[in-house]
Amino acid sequence: MPRAEIPIPNPPPLPSALPSSILDLAVQLPHQPLPDEDRHSLKAFQRAANYLAASMIFLRDNTLLKSALTHNDIKPRLLGHWGTCPGLILVYSHLNLLLRNHSDLEMIYVIGPGHGAPAALAALWLEGSLGKFYPGEYDVSESGFHNLVTRFSVPGGFPSHINAETPGAIHEGGELGYALGAAFGAVMDKPDLVVAVVVGDGEAETGPTATAWHATKFLDPKESGAVIPILHVNGFKISERTIFGCMDDKETVALFTGYGYQVRIVDQLESVDDDLQASLEWALGEIKKIQKAAREGEALVKPRWPMIVLRTPKGWTGPKEVDGKIIEGSFHSHQVPLPKAGEEDGQLEELREWLESYRIGELIKDGKPTEEVTRILPKENERRLGQNKLTYDPYVELKNVDWKEFMVEKGTDQSCMKVTGKFLDKVFQENPSSIRLFSPDELESNKLDAILDHTQRNFQWDEYSRANGGRVIEVLSEHDCQAFMQGYTLTGRTAIFPSYESFLGIVHTMMVQYSKFIKIAREVEWRGDLASINYIETSTWARQEHNGFSHQNPSFIGAVLNLKAEAARVYLPPDANCFLSTVHHCLKSKNYTNLIIGSKQPTAVYLSAEEAEQHCKQGASIWRFASTPLSQGEEPDVVLVGIGVEVTFEVVKAAELLRTVCPSLKVRVVNVTDLMILAPVSKHPHALSKDKFLELFTRDKPVLFNYHGYPTELQGLLFGRENVGRMSVGGYIEEGTTTTPFNMMLLNGVSRFNVARRAVLAGETVGEGEKEKVLGEIERQVEEVRGFIEREGKDPDDMYEVAKFE
Repeated sequence: MPRAEIPIPNPPPLPSALPSSILDLAVQLPHQPLPDEDRHSLKAFQRAANYLAASMIFLRDNTLLKSALTHNDIKPRLLGHWGTCPGLILVYSHLNLLLRNHSDLEMIYVIGPGHGAPAALAALWLEGSLGKFYPGEYDVSESGFHNLVTRFSVPGGFPSHINAETPGAIHEGGELGYALGAAFGAVMDKPDLVVAVVVGDGEAETGPTATAWHATKFLDPKESGAVIPILHVNGFKISERTIFGCMDDKETVALFTGYGYQVRIVDQLESVDDDLQASLEWALGEIKKIQKAAREGEALVKPRWPMIVLRTPKGWTGPKEVDGKIIEGSFHSHQVPLPKAGEEDGQLEELREWLESYRIGELIKDGKPTEEVTRILPKENERRLGQNKLTYDPYVELKNVDWKEFMVEKGTDQSCMKVTGKFLDKVFQENPSSIRLFSPDELESNKLDAILDHTQRNFQWDEYSRANGGRVIEVLSEHDCQAFMQGYTLTGRTAIFPSYESFLGIVHTMMVQYSKFIKIAREVEWRGDLASINYIETSTWARQEHNGFSHQNPSFIGAVLNLKAEAARVYLPPDANCFLSTVHHCLKSKNYTNLIIGSKQPTAVYLSAEEAEQHCKQGASIWRFASTPLSQGEEPDVVLVGIGVEVTFEVVKAAELLRTVCPSLKVRVVNVTDLMILAPVSKHPHALSKDKFLELFTRDKPVLFNYHGYPTELQGLLFGRENVGRMSVGGYIEEGTTTTPFNMMLLNGVSRFNVARRAVLAGETVGEGEKEKVLGEIERQVEEVRGFIEREGKDPDDMYEVAKFE
């Protein structure tokens, strides 16, 4: 028999070297039967929701089976994921009962199996949450029931994955792995919040989930809420067994005990409702014990937080077998168990029997769920899982801090990061429970350590940083940092994620998925604003020095540029004062993905605070102090444009060099700090008007960009602007090694010598004889510098002096 046909509802125990005493570590609870009315109500809610979830996948009419089912009642395209739905519905019903029984409990439900949208939507309709947010369309009525079923996964209806259109959702369900980390981020600084998160056993195989199990180590029970992780083991992914589905109880308990959890296994289907509710009550009790101790000054060292391992068959309550294939308890139930129900009489009959098994007519009367279905729900609508305000309108604005208090003197050399660290230190002081910084163990390397002047790191397993209210979480997982930031931001707070430039790409797809959530959220009228997510990208390729080629990669810029224009912002402030102004602006902004790029090394400060503020508001300006003085109305021969700290310095130095070696060439220096202004007006709301663009860059003169990122990114951004053939872009071209900072400029063709050479070649006013002479002098200086670097192993001492202009 082929492997696919072997019925394995629950994988058998595997041989293990682990001693049987390991199972003693699993939490054992006495049988605690529910009151009959609650058990019956749970079953009724589950039956009704399972019917809804299944019918959403299949039916385009006859949604309550009031007549014989026909092929015409079946949707022409069957889209959706059934296999995970029964388990998600089981948990959903029990969480509402838990909320009903604990009037002081505030809870959010995060669903990791993202394609479990039918389960979530079915439960949301039954509890009235869809009707609250979509009145007249999905309200609790026969027409609302019909609309939900028939519009699912068709144009204009809900998609097959959970997204911002789903009430109660704080997690984009399109890509697996981020639910657990987002759940932990959500409870930080929310002491009364409990997030129940279901992690599918397929999702549990992902790297982001694997690291997120350690999140308890960063959760201070005095100041934060708690997470109840529920590992849902149904044994299969799309077409293969799962790792966790093939682990026996000893292995599972040993693993999660090692992570620091108390493990409770729920796997007896005949008593699953009694057992699951008792397990949730136990988990809530353990959380309260841990929190009570911490809040009374007797915090437990390494508290063992509760978690539940729930084993149910994949596709439970669905078809058992179709066309000789095992469906329930196998991967065949993952998506559409009866893919030919619209064509074949046999599968249509199987569908009819399946749907009728839920006896929906007993559960929905006059278009409304019966009292038996709704008895488990909290009486107050706003306490139901789909209506918690934290999930849709939670934003808390930061108390403002004047960044100009931290300005530095124009004409000095300052580190953007050191100056910004001092500003953020004050921001954290003024906002002690509504902003956090998540960093992959690079805070001090990135020279942001001034943040620690009045706060500390938050790491509960370390005796020096536990229970001290630290605002900084450092964990060597960019995935954790991103997931924590997402959960924290989506529940109303503000977060910052500083990182080495070369490794932000690790969270590229996480950032994209989050940005998609925000894009849809802006289109959903009942969702409120959120703080922007803020990346500080430093330790750039231009100043990696001892780290070498492995630490050189500015590609995250391109990832952000690819987002929708209304969501993306990329800033490259040229000096410390501009960086301060930009960070201040980003912390106040809403609904964006902000990327701010700067140097951690001391670099020139060109602008005063007032000049920096004006420059950043405009997004770009002519730097007359570095340009050739011109009469009113006179135009330059060439425009040199710096975008990024180090490459802008090289542009300024190129202008200085050209004054000496080619004084006849009239040069204009422009700096761009808001990258998006360069896009055509039709493509971005920040874009410069045509007139303003020509005012900066002239109508027809050569424009030479010296850009921090990959040249193709900027070329693509400029496409659509008038007369782009006169523009050329120099940037990072994937050339690097362990070398000096200036040699990195040379290797990538963005040094002052490269810029000056391009300017001379482009300048039409430079005669051929003069051009040859100037280029020869530039090459002589290049060889002189290269020789010095080779001999001395360092750059010449005067390479970083600020240009002096009259």
